Amino acid sequence: MTDRSLTLMAVHAHPDDEATSTGGVLARYAAEGVTTVLVTCTDGGCGDGPGGIKPGDPGHDPKAVVEMRRAELAASCEALKVTHLETLDYGDSGMMGWATNEAPGAFWNTPVAEAADRLAELIRRYRPDVVVTYDENGFYGHPDHIQAHRITMAAVEQTGIPAKVYWTTVPRSAFQQFGTVMKEIGVEFPEPEATDEMPALGLPDDEITTWVDTSGYGGQKFASLAAHASQAENIFFLRLGQERFTELMGMETFVRVRDTTGAATPEDDLFAGLR
Repeated sequence: MTDRSLTLMAVHAHPDDEATSTGGVLARYAAEGVTTVLVTCTDGGCGDGPGGIKPGDPGHDPKAVVEMRRAELAASCEALKVTHLETLDYGDSGMMGWATNEAPGAFWNTPVAEAADRLAELIRRYRPDVVVTYDENGFYGHPDHIQAHRITMAAVEQTGIPAKVYWTTVPRSAFQQFGTVMKEIGVEFPEPEATDEMPALGLPDDEITTWVDTSGYGGQKFASLAAHASQAENIFFLRLGQERFTELMGMETFVRVRDTTGAATPEDDLFAGLR
């Protein structure tokens, strides 16, 4: 070990993605003295505008949405005490099949090698011990999440720097609990089923390698999510209130896909084997 701080890098697609699946680990590890780096790949311009105006509807101004979401992202990072925020500022590609997928400058329309080179430069600069991103399906098939996965894995391969790499996931056992809680607040949440187009979400519990207790940082995670107020209509978990939210979202889970430490799994620390 050297005297430098351990470093965690989380690579996410849009402003607000950092909060749900990694808000707890970003807050927890920052509190433990770990340097935390958030890389946000897109500008979020396909998000809702002021008053909930949807992309493509009259009055939706992507440039105004980008500025609003940039400020929200900064507030989220403050809530989580993120050490460094890096924004690649590719265009938000929208959902799979939208015309925005093929727009000039859209993340989905950017060559993987080009974006991976930019991320590799950041990896060389910050030298993260641990990198976290999405699985190959972007968890739920969003093109920008898939692209974030692709460029991250390419940049890791190119640099060989991170000792450990993780993909975010959810235990399948949690979906029934999610469904129960969502019904409490009036949101339909059918348990997802695999199709030819969409693999099953999450993983069986015994395939999850890493379970990190972040319940002590539920307030920060909730504040991070709440900072993205312009997207509140789509952020169902905010309706739970902080206490219920922490109860439901206080364990963050991952699958370890790269490891040079030999740390045993299952593990309860992304930095197991490094400290």
